[in-house]
Amino acid sequence: MTELGKMVNLSTPAVKERVKKLEDKSIITAYRAVINPEKLNKNVTAFVLFESKKCKQFRDFCKENPMVFECHRLAGQYSYLVKIITESVHQLEEFIDDSMEFGYPSTLINLSSPVQYRSIS
Repeated sequence: MTELGKMVNLSTPAVKERVKKLEDKSIITAYRAVINPEKLNKNVTAFVLFESKKCKQFRDFCKENPMVFECHRLAGQYSYLVKIITESVHQLEEFIDDSMEFGYPSTLINLSSPVQYRSIS
């Protein structure tokens, strides 16, 4: 809190009070460690757009799959957007093959991420 206070020119107690208010209003809902996947030998990031007629089964499949980093329900042509982080394209291919029983994947491999973790203002 001291470091944050220095950044915003507030005392540590004032910062603690403001953060507590934001937590109480559920504006701040969690704190997370941001892990560098490459340090864990997970060098492949892909986004899979998924058209599914078996949504419940696909959601369960994603919840149980350790390669799934995020899964978002969409409106429009695709039912889901899934972010996969894995060690190799071979493992990505396994995910794609395993997911095909639930519908039709369209896969995009991430080359870089020029904007990540932008704060909401």
